[in-house]
Amino acid sequence: MIEKVIMAGFGGQGIMSIGQMLAYAGMTESKEVSWLPSYGPEMRGGTANCHVIVSDTEVASPVVYDATAALILNKPSLYKFEDSVKKDGFLLINSSLIDVKTDREDVHAYYIPANDIALELGNIRIANMVMLGAYIALSQVVKMDSIIESLKKVLGKAKENLVEVNVKALLKGASIVQAASVAV
Repeated sequence: MIEKVIMAGFGGQGIMSIGQMLAYAGMTESKEVSWLPSYGPEMRGGTANCHVIVSDTEVASPVVYDATAALILNKPSLYKFEDSVKKDGFLLINSSLIDVKTDREDVHAYYIPANDIALELGNIRIANMVMLGAYIALSQVVKMDSIIESLKKVLGKAKENLVEVNVKALLKGASIVQAASVAV
């Protein structure tokens, strides 16, 4: 098993955090992982993406060219990365901010209103967790419990009060794709 994931959006959307969580979750399950962050020149509002690989075998390169999945949180990232997903891969699109559909008919596209869901849950900053939860449910690359444990590690003691709402976002994202009501 090897999962190669691209996560992309604006700086400030928590792209690096969900990448770290996936990498940590893989490590807790004794898998080989890599996490390669890439920032635009701005801290917030600029582009941000990361490549995460979770594998049962050694990871040769941290760069992802043939992604098994892409979690896309904004329109510029869709245009930049949608062609990086290999045939039959997953393309998870934040339909709250992206008002176009992919032209790709050879991938499994899911349109997830991540920002809308985050607002319903009371915190716009957890849209990234909705997307991560959806991806984990689809790929089953790691267990949801491992993601939740890695969430606690990434948030740390200072932000432990945010664990509950983040877990709700993960589970809501998972339930949306499991219901397949947003699948194309």
